[in-house]
Amino acid sequence: MKGQILLVSGPSGSGKSTLLKRLFSEEKGIYFSISSTTRAIRDGEINGVHYNFISKEEFEEGIKNDEFLEWAQVHKNYYGTSLKPVKEQLELGNIVVFDIDVQGFAIAREKFKSLITSVFITTTNKKELKKRLESRGTDNAKTIENRLMNAVGEMEHILEYDYFLINDDIQKSYKGLRSIVRAMRLKSTNINLRQTVENWIDC
Repeated sequence: MKGQILLVSGPSGSGKSTLLKRLFSEEKGIYFSISSTTRAIRDGEINGVHYNFISKEEFEEGIKNDEFLEWAQVHKNYYGTSLKPVKEQLELGNIVVFDIDVQGFAIAREKFKSLITSVFITTTNKKELKKRLESRGTDNAKTIENRLMNAVGEMEHILEYDYFLINDDIQKSYKGLRSIVRAMRLKSTNINLRQTVENWIDC
């Protein structure tokens, strides 16, 4: 058996984190890839848990040395995923989950195309997304407007993803995401064909 990658994208405020948190608590053999970023740490965030917070200089050095699976610059900040822990988890046969934006998705898909299943998660509409962003109380009006503009651009890429979830009901959306993960484990491409056939014959 070999590991697989689940790429999850969608606007900030769409509920991705809530869905993934429940998934990790209920499903085994799943590893969450913690991104590195140059943005400032927010209240309540923990370095090494929510993100690996590093300097702009350190990030750019990593880019130069090809140490990231994917990286992107969003709102003047860098975000990216280190390659080493991802490869380790894939070798263990685990599902590695990335919560990345559309730019990062395009890069990752080129590098690990055969291992990837992707899902785009969003709200019912732009109005609902704005409501959720405002209710969080973590961003000012200008930042929220930038996130909404970015979300409109991201929506143009939904046909590039394998699955599309509208998170209008958290329970229904979670069941959809969990079904995707369980289906991934049943893929024939995840099977060692020779070993499977030999075991079937010998039993």
